[in-house]
Amino acid sequence: MPNTEQKPLGAQISHMLKDRGVDVIFGIPGVHNQEMYRGIEEAGITHVLARHEQGAGFMADGYARATGKPGVAYVITGPGLCNIMTPMGQAYSDSVPMLVISSCLDETAATKGQLHQMKDQRGAAATVCNWSEEARSADAAYTLIDRALTEFETNRPRTKHIQVPIAQLEARAPMPPKRVASEFLGKDGRDVYAVNKIADALKTAKRPIMILGGGATTGCSMYGKIATRSGAAVFCTYAGRGIIDGHHPLYLGSTLGRPDSVDVLAQADLLLVVGSELAPVDLWRDELGHNCPMIRVDIDASQMHGERQEGDMQIVADAYELMEAVYDALTDHTSQTEWTPAEITATRKRWRTEIEAERPGIPAVADALKACLQDDTMIYSDMTQFAYAAKEIWDMDRPNHWHHPTGFGTLGYATPAAIGGAVARPDKPTMAIIGDYGFHYTMAELGVAVELKLPLPIILWDNGKLKEIEDSMVRAQIAPNAVVAKNPDFCKLAEAFGAYSSAPTSLSQMQDEVVKAFQADGPTLIYVTPEITG
Repeated sequence: MPNTEQKPLGAQISHMLKDRGVDVIFGIPGVHNQEMYRGIEEAGITHVLARHEQGAGFMADGYARATGKPGVAYVITGPGLCNIMTPMGQAYSDSVPMLVISSCLDETAATKGQLHQMKDQRGAAATVCNWSEEARSADAAYTLIDRALTEFETNRPRTKHIQVPIAQLEARAPMPPKRVASEFLGKDGRDVYAVNKIADALKTAKRPIMILGGGATTGCSMYGKIATRSGAAVFCTYAGRGIIDGHHPLYLGSTLGRPDSVDVLAQADLLLVVGSELAPVDLWRDELGHNCPMIRVDIDASQMHGERQEGDMQIVADAYELMEAVYDALTDHTSQTEWTPAEITATRKRWRTEIEAERPGIPAVADALKACLQDDTMIYSDMTQFAYAAKEIWDMDRPNHWHHPTGFGTLGYATPAAIGGAVARPDKPTMAIIGDYGFHYTMAELGVAVELKLPLPIILWDNGKLKEIEDSMVRAQIAPNAVVAKNPDFCKLAEAFGAYSSAPTSLSQMQDEVVKAFQADGPTLIYVTPEITG
């Protein structure tokens, strides 16, 4: 007989999420969504109390990036949802599986002036996520939750929002259906025609180039072997860093944004793009720069169409399955490439020199920081000049271990996202890198890290201003304005939260402080200024 045990729907939702593998929820309770909190402990789910819904969203994002599982957040009607919309937009643009569940008013057309009332809450959320729907019954809530979780597994993962009227959250509802084990079969990633077309193109090309994005991180070890067998030079996007070993002789780095990368791409006679949008935030220019055939492989067909980046051959498939078959098809092939390791090394050295000139001192600090980190350290960075430079010169030894708010480009991401990542990986090292201005956005979440006793180093890069904006204004011949803000004593601020702090005056001292921070019983703010390089 079916289980007919009834509980308020708000409690049943938590039980359903637990049954579907959700172990952690980030959020803030309020009078409108308190029914969602009725079942959290009973279901055996850990709840992380954020200091602001924006922080809750970034924590859910960070958790999802660290685990590959959906990051789930509970928020209230109106302002709670508005506050989390920035993280929702960030997760949407960076293909992060985030599920936001909010309460909503029962009726808004005939009654005005209610607490937390919005004109169109569902519609507002829809502007920053994959879809936003209202569950007007228990069955609808259960169906929408399963729909979201299924789409995270089978489609490009992007933010979903479900809102439930308060009266429905309070109403008693039957238990949700148990999880059904399913095998999802999509388009065959080993399509013989597609595999042979790619393999044959690589075999005949003299100067092939691969561009690998965040959609190519699964089974990434084979891409270095494909590059060796085919003689293809390789770029990674920021999201694809770590797919290729930084020491591979044909690896050009995550340097697509270098202005003269167009000159390198113009030399290619074949371009193979796997799992990348080739978005403006990947290229920072309108034209990719190639004058050769381009093959694009992506699970999302909508990403293959654009005025300038449309491929000559477009293959909708799971990148891992398809490229594994391509690798097999190259088994007996001997590369005839005209790319040389010396050429690649010289190009990367030239670009490194450019970055050092553009952002003096930062590469040296990045090198020192990288040298003192443990294996498997996961890094969350913010919109700060330190990260902009580091992402181009810091080769990762594995993918999905440096997370940056690339697409939406929000400030304040790193601290709460790193908290979410540290919650997801309690026995592994996690670090945040954030600028002085970005830290202002979400500094309150430092209290969460203290509360959870997370051994989290937070590298705060303070150049005393919005330096990137100042530089942009100068280039545009605009007198710099509103780019300097009065900063607090960040170390004292951290200590007021109960965190540790340090202000190293040398690179070696910074390294010592970072190592110590990973062993601490709480977060450590490590305050670094450009003067650290002397």
